[in-house]
Amino acid sequence: MMTAGDGLLLRVLPTGMYAGRARVLVERSLLVNRRAWLAVVSGFCEPLFYLFAMGIGFGALVGDVAGPGGEPVSYVTFVAPALLAASAMNGAVYDATFNIFFKFKYAKLYDAMLATPLGPVDVAIGEIAWALLRGGLYAGGFLTVMAAMGLLTSAWALLALPAALLVAFSFAAVGMACTTFMRSWQDFDLIQLALMPMFLFSTTFFPLDVYPAFVRVVVQCLPLYHAIELMRALCAGVVEVGLLWHVAYFVAMVALGVVVAARRLGALLLR
Repeated sequence: MMTAGDGLLLRVLPTGMYAGRARVLVERSLLVNRRAWLAVVSGFCEPLFYLFAMGIGFGALVGDVAGPGGEPVSYVTFVAPALLAASAMNGAVYDATFNIFFKFKYAKLYDAMLATPLGPVDVAIGEIAWALLRGGLYAGGFLTVMAAMGLLTSAWALLALPAALLVAFSFAAVGMACTTFMRSWQDFDLIQLALMPMFLFSTTFFPLDVYPAFVRVVVQCLPLYHAIELMRALCAGVVEVGLLWHVAYFVAMVALGVVVAARRLGALLLR
């Protein structure tokens, strides 16, 4: 809910660059969530449980699999970067969908914000930035666990965190854009319907070559697949020019998501 302090802060904020005005929404989210930090951090546990259950438990039965460069790696080394990508995705998507829908439909927070110098683009960038930070928090924690387990064998793994932030940014942008089309809580079943198959089949637990040829084409179109390929290559130190294709994929997602979210918010709130 919008407080008197929020309104005062927003009214004295001068108009200027989008990033400067959108910063206020990030600051507000930090203040609101400072007493709910356990709920925020809890989202980090899911991929960690998958790492221990699938990577270590199931991995003891699987043995080595082919890594990014074709060399054999342990199953836990194969799975961990994929779960890192999934961690960034989940942290960003859930914040950019459920939380934003509540603020939009029930708290009417954005109606109050648009009575200040903030505009729809400011709101979109600010909320996406907070979801990005949450996804980055999950990814950073998971990356720390990977380092402690000795699963990072290359200095290129240092770039995995910036890559995870890009992945979180893209999923947050698209997630917020999708939220503007939601009509009720029942529509969020569609979010889970999209995320769960993508998590299971984007080569998270299996190499791409186990699928039939026509299924591979579908898998290679999924955003999580590109995130996983990027993370695996960086964590293994197999860095090639082709990785720029994955980066470009997410840059396009960010641009599309921000534009659609800003336009939809403007159309819904300023009509």
